[in-house]
Order: sequence, then C-alpha cells, then structure tokens
Amino acid sequence: MRIIGGYFKGRKIFEPIDKSTRPLKDLVRESIFNILEHSKNHLINFEKTYVLDLFSGTGSFGLECLSRGAKEVVFFENYHKSIKVLESNINKLNLQKKTIVIKENAYELKKFNLESKKFDLVFLDPPFKDKNIYKLIEEIKKTKIYNNKTIFILHRNKKFKENTPDILEILAEKNYGLSKIIFFKIN
Repeated sequence: MRIIGGYFKGRKIFEPIDKSTRPLKDLVRESIFNILEHSKNHLINFEKTYVLDLFSGTGSFGLECLSRGAKEVVFFENYHKSIKVLESNINKLNLQKKTIVIKENAYELKKFNLESKKFDLVFLDPPFKDKNIYKLIEEIKKTKIYNNKTIFILHRNKKFKENTPDILEILAEKNYGLSKIIFFKIN
C-alpha cells in the first residue's frame, strides 16, 4: 500500500497484519481523490480541511488527506491490531501533530466533544456486514460536527442493498470491483 498523491506521494505505508481489516485499495482511493479534487460538485481544498476518518483501519484514507495538505485528521478505530498499524503509519510519516487517534468504536462518537472541529470531510468505512451505519449517520446529524459544505463518503459492498434515510443528499455513487463509494451531504 502506498500514498497516491501529495507531499508523501509514493511512500509505502504499513498494511494490515491480518484479514480482519479490509484496507481501501489504491485504485479506489485514487478515484475518490480525483473526484474530490477535480469535480466541480465535490471540490475540496485540502489545505483548509479537517477530516474525520471513521472505521479508519490502518489509516490509508486519512493519511492520503494529510499528504494532500489537510490540517488535521481524527481517526476512530477500535480493533487493537489495526490501531498498532495506524500508529506505526502516523509515526513513519511523522504526522503526530496533525492527527488524533481515538481508540473507540465509531458508534461511540457522541461521547467525544468534537463539535468544535466542524469537519469538512467525513469518511465512513464500516465493515461490509455492518447494517447500522445509517443510525451512525443520524447520530452525526445530531452532533453538529459538520458544516453545510461537508462532504461525506461511505464505502460499502456494491451488493449491499441500501435503505438510505431522507436526511441524505446523494451526490454520486461509483462502483469499483466489490466496492461502492457513495458521496453525500446531510440535509
């Protein structure tokens, strides 16, 4: 696994040490960032961006954001083997001052006082079998940790039938292999 673009372009990062963690493939990550940086509908200036990376695993998405100039990334991960790899990746790239690692389940988000952050980009990469992700999105709406321009990205299995709540404004959906990437805003 490697960083695709930005300051750390080409740098290798540590991969998961077991099959319990499903890292975002380089091709999918590259496609997401192409959409974020080059699409008129999803344009993000990473140099001013605060990112929330939920179910972050080894941190490839958040680290990619930092490589492209994000101000800060808050990682949520509760699997101890992934946390070790995530922290090793942060240390390898010397990004300790731009990261916060919260070693909790993303569903515990409301326990943390993150309202002052106002994230510009929120990435959700729950296990493909997770059927409660929209409950978490509804909790996010209640916490007010985002602004009216915040882009949300959800990584799902393309075979999973979605029952999206009315609070979502779907901006785009893209399929890559087994992955479905949903770009949305919260109404």
